[in-house]
Amino acid sequence: MRFRQKEGEQKLTNFELVWWWMLFLLPLPLIVYWLVPAVKKNTAIHLPYLPSQTTQTQPRNLLSKILAGLIWVCLILAAARPVYFGAPITVNPKHRDLMLVVDLSYSMSQKDMKDGNHYISRLAAVKNVLSKFIEERKGDRLGLIFFANHAYLQTPLTFDRNIVAEQLRQVVLKLIGTQTAIGEGIGLATKTFIDNDAPQRVIVLLTDGSNNSGVLGPIEAAKIAHKYHVKIYTVGVGAGEMTVNGFFGQQQINTSADLDEKTLKEIANITGGKYFRAHDNQQLKNIYNTINKLEPVTNASQTWRPQTEWFGLPLAVALLLSAILMILRRNHV
Repeated sequence: MRFRQKEGEQKLTNFELVWWWMLFLLPLPLIVYWLVPAVKKNTAIHLPYLPSQTTQTQPRNLLSKILAGLIWVCLILAAARPVYFGAPITVNPKHRDLMLVVDLSYSMSQKDMKDGNHYISRLAAVKNVLSKFIEERKGDRLGLIFFANHAYLQTPLTFDRNIVAEQLRQVVLKLIGTQTAIGEGIGLATKTFIDNDAPQRVIVLLTDGSNNSGVLGPIEAAKIAHKYHVKIYTVGVGAGEMTVNGFFGQQQINTSADLDEKTLKEIANITGGKYFRAHDNQQLKNIYNTINKLEPVTNASQTWRPQTEWFGLPLAVALLLSAILMILRRNHV
């Protein structure tokens, strides 16, 4: 039950009795009064030498009944839960919809990502950088997909960054295989965007190898993504050429020989994205700082109406009237 304001004022600014059906209890005391048999009065003994109080008793009894009735009305109004709704407030939060697609092939265990004076595994570097990246994206919707032999949706698009970060921290290698299904990762991310009807569709794909598993090729998956207006940013991970100490002295090796940069560049070009190359931990951080500059979604909005509970007012009135009634009863009124 709502009480709207006069025309010309904001129509949605009003009072509402949330539990309006409680008003049906208002006539309950009268119903009980009518249905319960009256108490038989004993015959009064008339003493002519005592002063008559008939003229005073009736008004005072009537006052007590009126106070009791008002108390009951106030209690019912409080039980009906009166709420004041203010004018609706529309907020246009700037957020982006990003699906993070991360390679979990066994080659991600390679310790060639320089972090300060030591080297860490590729997966450890990804966890460190992506965790900070996720923490900084307050208000954005993020999702997480892992791929190895096949692709799996770990976390659907959500505003809860803590869940996404926790799922990333807990992941381990060999969990879903040792190979690299890049095409399936792109395909699953694209399907997730379509199912969620995301206003802006962006995939950040991170891998250190080439597609050697799955039922969908990466170029074909990129074309499907482009058809559904999905932009893909690809990130190639691995140190590449580096000097290591071997049995015969120092040797030059290429730790990123399996990285298919040509395909990753083509995926980015097809979808209007960009290809990045991360040789060490610092470059990986710079890449995600660049991705942070993606255009925000502007057509997302949230509307809410401030509300104030008013049940305390009739309760306070009922308490005050109860105190007055108790004082009158105490004085034999």
